[in-house]
Amino acid sequence: MFVAKNYMPRGIKGELDLVGYDGKTLAFVEVRMRTVKEDAAALPELSVTREKQRVVVRTAQRFLAERHVDECPLRFDVLAIDNRPGQPPVVRLHKDAFSPDLGRRD
Repeated sequence: MFVAKNYMPRGIKGELDLVGYDGKTLAFVEVRMRTVKEDAAALPELSVTREKQRVVVRTAQRFLAERHVDECPLRFDVLAIDNRPGQPPVVRLHKDAFSPDLGRRD
């Protein structure tokens, strides 16, 4: 069940593409899409760098505080979409793609 999309808090850099429950687990989903041309095969999920992970985690912390979310299991996912002209998109969901602890290491 999705509870938010394109959440952007005031005062800090960051955006959460999708937020939703998978059972009792609240998942924060970073969506990455690339149009794949014949000569390029870069995976969109590889563009979720450590810095981007930190931003997502920090934004998720703000989301939890603003929405007064009860304590529950959390997960950070990456949804990768490859668009190929003339073909159906290829979609990959990487559950638990990175740890929230990344956002606290500096």
